Amino acid sequence: MTVPHLDVLAGDWLPAADLAHLPSLRNQWGQAHANADLTSLSWLAIPPLSGGYHTGTLRVNGTVPAAERLRWSPWGVQREAATGNLVVRTDTRLGYESTDVYWRIAVTNASDVPVRAVVEQELLAMVAVSEVDWGWLYGTPWNSGHHHDFYTTERIRAEVLSAAPRQVQLLAADQRFLRLGSPRIPGIQRDEDTAPMLLETELPDHSTPDSGRFRAPAARAAIRAVTATAASGEAVRVDGEFRLDHPAAEQRLVPVALGEGATLSFEVRLDAESADGVLLTHGNHPDSVQFGLSEGRPWLRVAGERLDHAQPLAPGRWHRLAVRITAEAAYLDVDGEPVAATRPWWDGQRWQATAVGGDAMAVTDGASAARAAYTFATPPDALTVTGSRGLARWDLDLAPGQTLVLGTVLSLSAAADARVPRAGSATDAGGANHHLGPHDTGDSPVSVAARAAAADFAAVFDGVADRWRRTWLAAFTPGNDVFSGHLPTLTDAEPGLAKGYYLAALLAVYLRNTGVSPLGPVFLTGGPRLGPTTTFYWDVSEWARVAALLEPVAQRAWILAALNGPYDRSFAFDTRHLLPVGNHYASNDHALFRVVQGYVGVTGDVELLHETASGRTVLDHLREMAYRPRARRAAFGGGELVDLGRDPWELLECVPNYRDAVVSFNAGYVGMQRDLADLLRLLGEPVEAEHAEAGAARLAAAVLRQYAGAGRWNIAHPEGDETIGHVLDFGLVAADMAEDLSDTVRAEMVEFVTGHLLDGDWMRALSPDDPIAPRSDRPDHGAAGAFAAWPGATAYGLCRLGRPDLARDLLGRIHRARGGALWGQATETIGGGRYRTAERGVSNRDSNAAVAAAETVIAGLFGIRANFASLAEPSGSAVGAAGRLDNVNAHGFGLPVREKLPTAPPSAPGSTPWH
Repeated sequence: MTVPHLDVLAGDWLPAADLAHLPSLRNQWGQAHANADLTSLSWLAIPPLSGGYHTGTLRVNGTVPAAERLRWSPWGVQREAATGNLVVRTDTRLGYESTDVYWRIAVTNASDVPVRAVVEQELLAMVAVSEVDWGWLYGTPWNSGHHHDFYTTERIRAEVLSAAPRQVQLLAADQRFLRLGSPRIPGIQRDEDTAPMLLETELPDHSTPDSGRFRAPAARAAIRAVTATAASGEAVRVDGEFRLDHPAAEQRLVPVALGEGATLSFEVRLDAESADGVLLTHGNHPDSVQFGLSEGRPWLRVAGERLDHAQPLAPGRWHRLAVRITAEAAYLDVDGEPVAATRPWWDGQRWQATAVGGDAMAVTDGASAARAAYTFATPPDALTVTGSRGLARWDLDLAPGQTLVLGTVLSLSAAADARVPRAGSATDAGGANHHLGPHDTGDSPVSVAARAAAADFAAVFDGVADRWRRTWLAAFTPGNDVFSGHLPTLTDAEPGLAKGYYLAALLAVYLRNTGVSPLGPVFLTGGPRLGPTTTFYWDVSEWARVAALLEPVAQRAWILAALNGPYDRSFAFDTRHLLPVGNHYASNDHALFRVVQGYVGVTGDVELLHETASGRTVLDHLREMAYRPRARRAAFGGGELVDLGRDPWELLECVPNYRDAVVSFNAGYVGMQRDLADLLRLLGEPVEAEHAEAGAARLAAAVLRQYAGAGRWNIAHPEGDETIGHVLDFGLVAADMAEDLSDTVRAEMVEFVTGHLLDGDWMRALSPDDPIAPRSDRPDHGAAGAFAAWPGATAYGLCRLGRPDLARDLLGRIHRARGGALWGQATETIGGGRYRTAERGVSNRDSNAAVAAAETVIAGLFGIRANFASLAEPSGSAVGAAGRLDNVNAHGFGLPVREKLPTAPPSAPGSTPWH
């Protein structure tokens, strides 16, 4: 079997009703998300360009058809709907390594009589330039501000099918605490919210340090008569008077919901003239209703909008402030008088649209250097522009069976006189030259580029797919000019296994990005609703060998960047500016150790160990990671296990009891110390190697004492042991301690995973009969489904436990659980052994962790483990029961075995001595 044609790996047409999570679009530079209509996109990000709201819906004869069927391919998303006698099929693509978006709209008369159709394409380009705030929760532009607001954007996405656009961004219906004074940073409050992280209404603040988020001060004032009144008239009133007497003052009151038609009011008395600061906030969300003062003048913020009253409040007496929320506007009242109301978000507050020559439209951002232009392959019969919004109309007369095709181009630019700069450039994100004139006259670079694409639309549009096909074949071609390496070709394999392998390989290619980072190509973790520049340490570790095979040069640069950052207090980093993201993960040591080992094991590049990062050699980083148990031994459970802490956010987030001394990463530390010992022997350090092995033996014995029977393991808590049945324990014990397990334990572990976790096309992360399952209802780490990496990791564990037959079966059927595209972060059960890509729990539509399936084919089924021991004696074979691997570009296969390895580099001053 040769490498399958890329068209074969594209998804099938699926009913929209079968898709919980609609498809993504990518182009090696950026990402976007298809919406439920026929044309609009949200979450468009091509750094440094960040898009807000959506790009505009398609109307046919006055209505917005919902997509009834969708089909994903690497180069775009097709959507189709029938409306009256018409069938409308659209195809949306991001230009390959480009800042262009292309739409092809085919309108077919499916009847046997002539039909007249009015087709109207809404044109929106709420895009901004930003060289900051590219975290996991990256900043997006709003009429007022630039920040991530997940749930508000999702409300706007859900509204695309409405007959007329509304201000649904204002309508947050969940209960939130009323807070007086200095507001919290938007996000889950760790000192107040102790429930499992199910992410139903809030997200943590996983932004970068340059995001500019800070706690605003409280205004010095007294507040009383805080009242929330629902549309029904039911009111919640908070009695008492509250003093805000210093900038850090804060007071949490009661939780209330502000649905449509609700009013929130209170009375305030200023201590002095010109007071500044925040008075009251509904919750701590990005879209929260918030009242404040600027030099005594009241203002209101809500969902990316801001209202300011021109007159200051007189100090020393009580004033009443109120807001009423509807789907049309938020209304600010001062002392019973209406003083301001929000305008529609498309009404030209920040972005100005201009008709250019009657057949094109330009958009200028008033707050950044972003520019956009819409052009058309077939000029519209009418083009109207108001505020930020345009509407292109075509009047079509179709004979029976006739199809007419329309083409639309959106070109984006990060500056009025230039195309998007590459990462590391010095483009000003908020300073000079943002307004080089109020309107684009059609001769700006972005308009010229858009017109050129429209003039040759068919060739440009088809060229996107051709470029993807070329990239795909290059991924398996030695000496190609696209990647710095290549992947093995799998031949003579069972069809399901081959499909799973190649789809996993395609996922790595799909999530590769060549434009965001000064490091060169990087593999993004997920998206498109999150992280257009972010890579997690844990996720890439699940397929470290594949990454090293495909992009060895890029992987080396990524490793050094990761080790140069504070991986002891982050779970990821922004690859654009190399800034840390998020809180610490307990997996970090194991993940980064495995990434380094996978790279060195594949490439034989032992010289990497001599490189310096954060003042220490890479080898010293490996030592610190592997020897971490010495400093973190638990004061319970026998005193030998590693205490990973009480914070569930550092482990599985949504499984509240999975903390303290869990078995999974304790087994991981066993494997790390043993692998480090193998490396040290090869580097001429036998004494330290014996020390590492002795530590591994003690820890391994402690892990084995945690076996609970029936394939499950005990968590050691200070208050005692607790049994759990989670895939993470199975995967890491099997991967790192298979040789320590008795035949009985091996058999019981296999029986547990096949009887409780594996289920039809996919699996569950947590056994449904586990007592903690009802409190862990997230589809990635709970009992309702499983994270993208877990089937691959489980299959690898089955190989290590002597059951490659079961691993082959599992890997041969997971391709059926990808929701019509590639795998996402979470795949959830829909019953009967069938699964779909989940959307709830803020799940990513795409997740590189599923490349673990390809990793297991190479390292598990063919045994090419590419660990440190393989530097002396390569493991595995390119031929086996699973088929044959050709062009294995790894040490001992396509790359020669090194005759002599360099000695260990000296430890840097200040490094922790191994002894």
